[in-house]
Amino acid sequence: MLTWIMFLKFLDDNERERETTAMLEETPFVPAIQAPYRWRDWADSTTGTAMTGDDFLAFINNERCTLPDGSEGAGLLYYLRGLRSESGKERKDVIASVFKGVLNRMASGYLLREVVNKIDTIHFDSTEEMHTLSRLYESIIKEMRDAAGDSGEFYTPRPVVKLMVEIANPRLGETVLDPACGTGGFLVEAFEHLNKQANTIQEREIVQQRSIFGGEVKPLPYLLCQMNLLLHGLEYPDIDSQNSLRFKLQDIGDRERVDVILANPPFGGDEERTVLDNFPADKQTTETALLFLQVMMRRLKRKKPTERGGRAAVVVPNGTLFQDGIAARIKHQLLSEFNLHTIVRLPDGVFAPYTDIPANLLFFEHGSPTTTIWYYELPAPDGRKKYSKTKPLQYEEFAPLLAWWQDRTENDDAWTVQAKDLIVLNDKGVCTALNLDVKNPKRKSAFEYREPREILSDILDKEREIVTLLEELHHTFSS
Repeated sequence: MLTWIMFLKFLDDNERERETTAMLEETPFVPAIQAPYRWRDWADSTTGTAMTGDDFLAFINNERCTLPDGSEGAGLLYYLRGLRSESGKERKDVIASVFKGVLNRMASGYLLREVVNKIDTIHFDSTEEMHTLSRLYESIIKEMRDAAGDSGEFYTPRPVVKLMVEIANPRLGETVLDPACGTGGFLVEAFEHLNKQANTIQEREIVQQRSIFGGEVKPLPYLLCQMNLLLHGLEYPDIDSQNSLRFKLQDIGDRERVDVILANPPFGGDEERTVLDNFPADKQTTETALLFLQVMMRRLKRKKPTERGGRAAVVVPNGTLFQDGIAARIKHQLLSEFNLHTIVRLPDGVFAPYTDIPANLLFFEHGSPTTTIWYYELPAPDGRKKYSKTKPLQYEEFAPLLAWWQDRTENDDAWTVQAKDLIVLNDKGVCTALNLDVKNPKRKSAFEYREPREILSDILDKEREIVTLLEELHHTFSS
């Protein structure tokens, strides 16, 4: 509940700044939130009209209540959910979307007043206060991450995010999408990457209005994403609050396509049958990562004679690489329609403590089928078998990979595979197996003692894969 309160304080401080700028420039300014619903109207405890107790709860929660100015009207949360602009693309609409799923869970109006009083002392136009808030915000996101692991959602470490954005290298005027954006890490990094390229008012408008797009179906990460982007300077985040898998794949056309996709989609199986029906009959699966992979392939811009095709950098679990059946057909489509030019194999523990499941980075682009796949295996940290929560991966450790990226040669960490050698077709020409889980031929295999926890984790991964395959069979025979 702390997040939405901070969100409103930030908005009010930001609106004050924009109002002052408009006054100096002698231009009109229309606030997104009108009195008496602005933070300054009801949160300031120094005024004689400051509400507390049951009256304060009623103002926050109720559909109708007595307002701070003594008039009657909608309660705060009801007012915020009802904000609308004529264009549907303004800050009002962002606020309404954010508060659509927000509820005040604090039952005491007196305790709520104390929390509001504390937040009111934060000034979002102060550099020192912003650093304090950033630390608090990071702790909120960390709690989100710690709570997310059981649902197959593992928030991407910042060094990995930075690497993927740097390699994808979005350019000014290009569109960037994360269809499963969580708290917005990829979008924030992409926005800052693009912002450095904008030198004029017109270029900054392009970055602000026509560059960054996302989707996040869960209310709390969605709210955190909006605030994260606003805190980093994106004035009108364009984040879809509904499931990015809800559209029929065949209905996604050029208007919905983008230049760059950056994503770490959730994996596991928890999608409704209506969602599966949006996908081709031979590619319907309960494995969410594979559904998102199909959506991302569909949403990348098609290469034209004078334009580059869309490109993607995507995190996938190891299971995506070696699964057969439906997974093989989806990967066959990827190799047939896109150039999967690089797979970066991350070492164990990069996503600790959320999961020990090995992860990989796929880099692909529309324009030609895949012929040769480059693999790069990031070595384990010196003197250790894996990364950990207390000793995580650092961005500087990607330096050899980035140097190799520009001048590729085979070495102890990099090797190539011919795509045709990985594809297994039946007598009808249907792909039945496609194993991208290619081990490093230069890495010597040696017996290593494995912790019981690691062994159990691997067993659970295989059990989940078996359950996924059984569910696919069940859906096949039930259809």
